[in-house]
Amino acid sequence: MPTQVSAERLEAITSSILQPTAANGVQGRTGVFEEVIAGLTAMITRHRPDGAEVLRFPPVMSRALLEKSGYLKSFPHLLGCVSSMTGTESKIRALIEGKASGQEWVDALAATDLVLTPAACYQVYPIIAARGDVPQTGVIVDVESYCFRREASSELGRMQAFRMREYVCIGAPETALAFRESWKAKAEQMANQLGVPFTLAPASDPFFGRAGKLMAVNQVEQALKFELLIPVNSEEAPTACMSFNYHQDHFGTTWGLRTDDGAVAHTACSAFGLDRLTIALFATHGLDLEAWPGHVREALSL
Repeated sequence: MPTQVSAERLEAITSSILQPTAANGVQGRTGVFEEVIAGLTAMITRHRPDGAEVLRFPPVMSRALLEKSGYLKSFPHLLGCVSSMTGTESKIRALIEGKASGQEWVDALAATDLVLTPAACYQVYPIIAARGDVPQTGVIVDVESYCFRREASSELGRMQAFRMREYVCIGAPETALAFRESWKAKAEQMANQLGVPFTLAPASDPFFGRAGKLMAVNQVEQALKFELLIPVNSEEAPTACMSFNYHQDHFGTTWGLRTDDGAVAHTACSAFGLDRLTIALFATHGLDLEAWPGHVREALSL
């Protein structure tokens, strides 16, 4: 098992399992890549908690709901908004045909009521809140979505469009925290099954601005976020492929989520970056699936 991935190896991975496009962080996926994604998806599903509700979402969501969630204040630099053409037919035609002096067609764009989904779980909380109180013992949702983040780096694995699978827990504080802790342990077991080198470490989200730096420090100090890191690009800067988050009462307060004893609900989630995990598997085991260790092939049903 390699402990350090060379630049040449990463280039081979990029050219063999991903199809570059004209945009950084936007790649086509090959058949062999999707085969491994399917195996990972099935593996994660086998670990689905009993009684979990399954929800799948498109890659767009309500702009109003995202604004209410607080994402815009914390991560405006990562957000993508869906825009469309506005104006009269003659104005739009002049712009797209290049006949409008000093203007381009993008000058006719205006924001719609949609944004690109930044994290799969954001659509879950208002849906559960609308149903009423949750049991203290918690409700669990299995959610997946294509997500978008305006990442500046062209580093392999740091995609602008990617698939995220999550298990979300909403319940009493001790329920949410215990859920997060249990998934930290399960994820280590899964990583061992997949035969990838990893570390599990406290982490912080990429909050915006100077105030965001303080929020990140606070997040680490309170041990609210952990990441499972795999050395895809280097040992010094490993890639976060799974995350385990305890949101405390943030979403409970935001959406009016309450437990059946009247208290504000707490939430936690375990997130799997499907594309990053797949890249990590190829970086670790090579491009020939037939040569992968037997226990890895068995775990992925390959």
